[in-house]
Amino acid sequence: MTTQVRTASDLFTESLRLLLAKDMAGYAALWAVDGVMVFPFATADYPARLEGRAAIAAYLRGYPDLLDVQEITEQVVHRTGDPDVVVAEFEAAGVAVATGTPYRMRYVAVLTARNGEIASYRDYWSPLAATEILGGLDELKAFAGEASKA
Repeated sequence: MTTQVRTASDLFTESLRLLLAKDMAGYAALWAVDGVMVFPFATADYPARLEGRAAIAAYLRGYPDLLDVQEITEQVVHRTGDPDVVVAEFEAAGVAVATGTPYRMRYVAVLTARNGEIASYRDYWSPLAATEILGGLDELKAFAGEASKA
């Protein structure tokens, strides 16, 4: 019996399902042990790169306390010339937990799979929009600081 390895597209779809379920441990478990998460547009006080599944799990642990993502309103997955790489555009909607402010943010992610796990995830999002949604730069810095300590 052959076990089918999850594709990059499968991993992306599963990551959104786990995000909506607020299963951050399950979300982090999609990463390879040496997988990386990169934030190319990170501000100076925000981590630009997380290395390893453990660091990604620590970063994600408090995410549902920051943002209550309730819906993925748009989603397009673009396949590339490399079957292990997809480029995804999506919009998440929900509520900023601390302020009760409605949350709606567009993302572009580049996901690279290896052996059925996420080897690399480049997350392109707007720190300016996140700052506005969360109620200020201090709130964004606080989340980044707590995540980097965990």
